[in-house]
Amino acid sequence: MSFIEVRDLVFVYNPDTEDSSEALHGVNMNIEKGEFVALLGHNGCGKSTLAKIFNGMYTPTKGSVTVDGIPTDSEEHQIEIRRRVGLVQQNPDNQLVAGVVEEDVAFGPENLGVEPEEIRRRVDNALKAVGMYEYREHAPHKLSGGQKQRIAIAGIIAMETGCIVLDEPTAMLDPRGREEVMSTIKRLNKEQGITIILITHYMDEAVQADRVIVMDDGNILTEGNPREVFADVELLKKHRLDVPQATELAYKLKKEGIDLGDVPMNTAECISLIEKLISAK
Repeated sequence: MSFIEVRDLVFVYNPDTEDSSEALHGVNMNIEKGEFVALLGHNGCGKSTLAKIFNGMYTPTKGSVTVDGIPTDSEEHQIEIRRRVGLVQQNPDNQLVAGVVEEDVAFGPENLGVEPEEIRRRVDNALKAVGMYEYREHAPHKLSGGQKQRIAIAGIIAMETGCIVLDEPTAMLDPRGREEVMSTIKRLNKEQGITIILITHYMDEAVQADRVIVMDDGNILTEGNPREVFADVELLKKHRLDVPQATELAYKLKKEGIDLGDVPMNTAECISLIEKLISAK
């Protein structure tokens, strides 16, 4: 059984009213334990709705979603779902609730009824995991955007969830902050085996995932490893979606009769392919 299983998922906002709106139209997907999945698509395509269902904030209108075998369609399961899936939102200020970093990280475990000594252990380990232990007695509002987001992630880690869903966590950050957060996400995934679901508009972040799922208008448009997904430039462009800059360059060169022979995912790969092409001539 997959860690998260989605079957024929339909979600309707404001059902049984004149303002009802169907956000998801029969979605099916599996997320495996320890996987790093990037979820892409335009604003309004259903990504954030899906994230909130994974976390138990919303329940399916039709169909089913299970997390570690537990159905998300009942209020009685919400605490158990949130023990397993943590949600990090776009603006870290919306998740920071205390005046001291370590108190903020302790907030989640305290609400789960964890014993004080265990909370202390979890807080210290979580802050070390995101590289913020030395800031444990600082005021969160004095930290940079990237540091705040890492504190928000630490708060989820301290709840010892097996999965972290990140809803555009770098959208409000500068390049350095984005790099800090992405480095933290990858380390948690590779070193601690935490399942990562990353919602992002940045293609350079998506290519770092194990698998990419592209959504469009409440449905799954395509999915696969990054190279497979971004190789289909025509499909993505048809749906007004971006590809990595290196992939875009290779696509345009191919249209002009210059075939690099592969699909580069980043600048280094693109340079290497161009050098091979030149040396072959």
